[in-house]
Amino acid sequence: MLTVRDLRVTFPTDRGEFVAVRDVSFSLGRERLGIVGESGSGKSTTGRAIMGLLPPAARVQAAELSLGKTDLRGLAPRDYRHLRGKRMAMVLQDPRYALNPSISVGRQIAETHRMHLHSTRKAARLAALEMLEAVQIRDPQRVYDLYPHEVSGGMGQRAMIAMMLIADPEILIADEPTSALDVTVQLQILTILDDLVRSRGMGLILISHNLHLVASFCDRVLVMYAGRVVENCPARELSEARHPYTRGLLAALPSLTHRRAELPQLRRDPAWLTDEVAGT
Repeated sequence: MLTVRDLRVTFPTDRGEFVAVRDVSFSLGRERLGIVGESGSGKSTTGRAIMGLLPPAARVQAAELSLGKTDLRGLAPRDYRHLRGKRMAMVLQDPRYALNPSISVGRQIAETHRMHLHSTRKAARLAALEMLEAVQIRDPQRVYDLYPHEVSGGMGQRAMIAMMLIADPEILIADEPTSALDVTVQLQILTILDDLVRSRGMGLILISHNLHLVASFCDRVLVMYAGRVVENCPARELSEARHPYTRGLLAALPSLTHRRAELPQLRRDPAWLTDEVAGT
């Protein structure tokens, strides 16, 4: 469904060119792929590069970047707009900043349906109400007319998921979709995502800092460090990771059963920028 080969993203700075993503390669089928790593490791930049959402100053290069048979390299902004929402969609981290504050939640969801499926206002409204119900929002008729500031964080994130899935895309990229939510709501959101992705036969990329969450939720995991993929392994084998960076991240996770005076410190090695990808 998605093929990424030797993806490289650079940004111009006062000190020269900064490489944010370097030689990232992976493919995505009808599966749940997790991408983990520290802040600044290139996870979100990779997702935004695929979606064509990076600023004009960013330079995106790849040996291959394709959605099915569609080559995404050098795609015109107008063509990208036709793909976003209809064939691939992205759930952002915080609905407070992702949703338009001046338009009701329901109208924003319906707008996506009208744009990509060329439906009537009535059909788009009905589809939006059905989608709000699909993401387990009680009383969708009432929520449809609410503005983003009138809904909770969990409800706003459900509305975001509804808006991204209403046009039935092939691929969904979820960028830290639960980080702004409490633990109970996180599990609810992930369950909704899992049910919808499985029932629709979609491909999912879950970007997260949470190794435990990715290991339990995803089928496969990519670990990124300084813009590179350093490990690629099945999620069930993440605890047996071979790369020292991944092992360092796992060792730094707090444990409720083993008390420690202090967490281990991650010691970095310049060789990680050139080593082969572990697990491949």
